[in-house]
Amino acid sequence: MAAESELRVVHPEVASLQDDKDGPEILEACRVSKRWDSPSSPHEFSEGGWAGWATAFGAFLLQFCGFGYITSFGVYQDFYTQHYLTNETSSAISWIGSTSVSLLLFMSLVAGSLHDRGYFYHLLIVGSFLECLSLFMLSLSKPDHYYQIFLSQGLGLGIATGLLYIPSLAVISHHFRQRRTLVMTFVVTGSSLGAIIHPIMLNNLLNGPLGFSNGVRISAGLISLFLLTACLCMRTRLDPPAIPVNYIVAARKCIRDLPFMLMVTGGFLFQIGFYYPLFFFQLDSIKHGISVHFSFYSLVILNGSNCLGRLTSGFIAGFTGVVNLITVTAILCSVLIFAMIGLSSLASAVVLGVIYGYLSGLNVAMSSALMATLTPDVSELGARMGICLFACGIGGLIGTPISGALLTSNYTWWIPCLFAGIVSLAGAMTFIIMRHMFLRRRAS
Repeated sequence: MAAESELRVVHPEVASLQDDKDGPEILEACRVSKRWDSPSSPHEFSEGGWAGWATAFGAFLLQFCGFGYITSFGVYQDFYTQHYLTNETSSAISWIGSTSVSLLLFMSLVAGSLHDRGYFYHLLIVGSFLECLSLFMLSLSKPDHYYQIFLSQGLGLGIATGLLYIPSLAVISHHFRQRRTLVMTFVVTGSSLGAIIHPIMLNNLLNGPLGFSNGVRISAGLISLFLLTACLCMRTRLDPPAIPVNYIVAARKCIRDLPFMLMVTGGFLFQIGFYYPLFFFQLDSIKHGISVHFSFYSLVILNGSNCLGRLTSGFIAGFTGVVNLITVTAILCSVLIFAMIGLSSLASAVVLGVIYGYLSGLNVAMSSALMATLTPDVSELGARMGICLFACGIGGLIGTPISGALLTSNYTWWIPCLFAGIVSLAGAMTFIIMRHMFLRRRAS
């Protein structure tokens, strides 16, 4: 950055002392240095410091409270199906979770554009307040009042977490450069840790003596405390760009980029089946006669392995490459969705949860890296990420409701497993074509 800039400083030096008949003559030369760094340059990165690490901790809490909470919807899916929304089908209940997930991704376009224009603190405060409000309103929802739960948890929580998701990742680039990958790994681990802690807490609260209303209020209180801490910790450092990226122009360029469009198409198809295990794994375990106590921890097993996959993804990608790793994990995840047809015992639940969780963690962790790899112009990365996440959000929106409709009230598990597996495998095949086109373009 500053060390490589074109700023130059002139240092007078004594080049030579020359004696001749007329006496000593001092000649001065000027040495031009490019290695000068202005100590007050805003583009210098402290690589830490109180502000940097406090911001990273705040971003970790946002991930914990946002994506980590939404991916724990499997607990709500089980509770609503069996106790709280017994008049609704599994498909209708799935619309609540899929709407919140898709809105998180849809809002990336809006939040990314506003963040680029300098509205970080506005997004942080509004998103945090809306998430707290949505959860407390959820606690006021009455049994079999579907619209109340859908408005608060589906719409309100989805919009709130969508406003927080992109800013929590983008602000890290204000404080870190060389350590950016390491810090980003720490931040996104917050969502995995949240997906472990929230299911344990929610299962014990909702199914315990406190009941739904008080249980959700306790959960909302904890989320509110963490979000307030995040708001107090996080700080921006760099000014927004003078000319924000034009998303329309970037979208037109994306359409002509074949490998990128194949990635978007593959991501859309893969996301249709990707969330099926996350939403139905706990309910599937209970309906197959596995003990209720263990089933409450089935999502914990899956999300714990997911966390491990995210942590080790960078090391593995160093050997395999980003494109190869995400292609292979997409294929294997699809195969494991098919394998869920055979879930019938405690051992099968553990094996499927551990393996699918780990592979899905590798896949999710490499998604942003794949977008960066397929983006020739880095200045368009934010816009391209928003476009890709929007397409993936559509897949996440329709996938689990379709699976829920195929499940029916008779709980015919093989049909939604087959559907989710086929569509995910179609996405994985698209990634194979994308890999071929990308390698051919790079070789040319």
